[in-house]
Amino acid sequence: QVQLVESGGGSVQVGASLRLSCAVSGGALNSHVMAWFRQAPGKERAFVAAISRAGGSPKYAGAVKGRFTISRDYAENTLYLQMDSLKPEDTAVYYCAARGNQITVIHTTRSSYRYWGTGTQVTVSS
Repeated sequence: QVQLVESGGGSVQVGASLRLSCAVSGGALNSHVMAWFRQAPGKERAFVAAISRAGGSPKYAGAVKGRFTISRDYAENTLYLQMDSLKPEDTAVYYCAARGNQITVIHTTRSSYRYWGTGTQVTVSS
């Protein structure tokens, strides 16, 4: 069974940077299309970024493009989300997700992802 564990969240001031990590166990990182989603208080879980199994063609939500970078470290079996120039509107619980074995198409919808972590809190204050 695939298990995803997020870490790296915290409370920072506007303009700061954070790097979120998602440790993958029970499967190889390159077996899955991977993504990050986030859920702000009172809002639905929303797509943030996704990356192919080979690590190419990353896709980003418009609100984070140019500020966030998704990447993989295959040797460490870990997915990352580098977040720069953080804004108060980035405040949310961030979730790591995996589509499933042998699925190659990148999707941006929550229902497209089979495996989920339990989330890590990011809070950005003015």
